[in-house]
Amino acid sequence: MRLHLKTMAVLAACVVAAGGVYAQEKKEEEPFWAKGKPKEGPGAKMAPVAAPPIPMAADKLPKLKAPPGFKVEVYQSGVLDARGLRRGDKGTIFVSSLFVAGKIYAITEKGGKRELKTVLSGLELPSGIEFRKGALYVATPKQVTRYDNIEDNLDKPPQPVVVYDKLPGDIPHGWKFLRFGPDDKLYVPIGAPCNICDAGDRYTQIFRINPDGSGMEVVARGVRNTVGFDFHPKTKELWFTDNQRDWLAEDFPLDELNRLKNPGKDHFGYPYCHSGTMTDPEFGWGKSCADYVKPAALLGPHMAPLGMRFYTGKMFPPKYQGAIFIARHGPWNRTKKDADVSVAYLDATSRVTRVEPFLTGWVSDNQYLGRPVDLLTLPDGSMLVSDDHAGAVYRVSYGK
Repeated sequence: MRLHLKTMAVLAACVVAAGGVYAQEKKEEEPFWAKGKPKEGPGAKMAPVAAPPIPMAADKLPKLKAPPGFKVEVYQSGVLDARGLRRGDKGTIFVSSLFVAGKIYAITEKGGKRELKTVLSGLELPSGIEFRKGALYVATPKQVTRYDNIEDNLDKPPQPVVVYDKLPGDIPHGWKFLRFGPDDKLYVPIGAPCNICDAGDRYTQIFRINPDGSGMEVVARGVRNTVGFDFHPKTKELWFTDNQRDWLAEDFPLDELNRLKNPGKDHFGYPYCHSGTMTDPEFGWGKSCADYVKPAALLGPHMAPLGMRFYTGKMFPPKYQGAIFIARHGPWNRTKKDADVSVAYLDATSRVTRVEPFLTGWVSDNQYLGRPVDLLTLPDGSMLVSDDHAGAVYRVSYGK
């Protein structure tokens, strides 16, 4: 199994569950993802699914299926370990990566021809990216940096400006997701440095800072590992996906879609309560799920929901307007593999009425052909979807 060399040195043999990649562990140490793993039976043989060390050839990419009237095409192949998606002011599509690549890519288009280039390399888990006023923000487990005027300097990026350097730096669940909110503040998560543990107030949170890194303020607690969030286009509330703990059971816990109603006050349960319904067998004694915020929706057992976006484009049919598209990366510690891009529909009160698959075809014969990660709506209303397993970005359009 090949990994980014810098990551191997830092991991020193840790298997990382949500990222889906692992290194060889030290015999005397139990990797964090294995806490609670069965000692025998089918579960004992499970381990995180490793992303291939090279991107899949364009003609071998999965044949994805969407509802009638939609078209799915390969937007860009050859994007090793494609994770986060952001669009620059001048139309550049920035793509981040995680364990396998350690790079930031740029997809540009001129004269109807696309070009993929590596903008930054040698980074440590640079999954979290965001774009604001000409600058690309990049988050690693240790810090958030900013690259100014990046679109005019893709071939020779400027030196990074450190925005925030007070992150814990842990590798387990240390990779980030970044998003500027309607309040012009940058929202950043700090995941649990474990499968299941009580790590203290510094972890399992989402916080926000000013664009220059000042004014740090925690807005949500009890969040195990979110790698995707967005803001309701009307209420401006923060919604986020959250990956629940492993090894309780084949079909439990169920991962969550959450809604933050009371910034700074809401606690979403981890490590005491899972899926809003069950207290943890180790850390839940004396606790009650009634004391924590219930999920807005449950997204399936171990489905690893990552990127999510409210659809605000005009291309898709009316029923999708204001709905939430969610990339469900798929389980590794469950016998049956599954992955899709799903849609959560909301009513006028922002209550989730149902969740249904939208983009399928990621799995064949219980093996992953691809795994969706992030979503991005383009100005024309079409949607991009990244795939870190196959190393590609797809475009979903309607009626054209």
